Amino acid sequence: MPLKIVQNFNSSFTLSTEAQDILFKLLKNENFLTQIAQQISVDKVEFTELIFQPVPYSFSTPKGMPAEFEQYYQSEDYAIINVPPNFMFNAKIFQPSRLCAIYRKIN
Repeated sequence: MPLKIVQNFNSSFTLSTEAQDILFKLLKNENFLTQIAQQISVDKVEFTELIFQPVPYSFSTPKGMPAEFEQYYQSEDYAIINVPPNFMFNAKIFQPSRLCAIYRKIN
């Protein structure tokens, strides 16, 4: 079965204010921040309040993310994580089904 190259993918999404507030509260939780810092071996991390929907790999999105977020992927000062599914469920976010969050490393 040949692979199909995706030429265009609409990665835009809108969250309700309530859903975003709940999600950001979970992503800023001190225990969660500590867990992320331990996983990436830094002293501390800070949520940048930047989230995005992963996109299919294509010629224009070789990293699987919208092009405007690739600068964070390439930087040693940031970490990109998949938002845990239970956070999405608690915030009642069902579309999109996956999100990524960007954290700034603090040493």
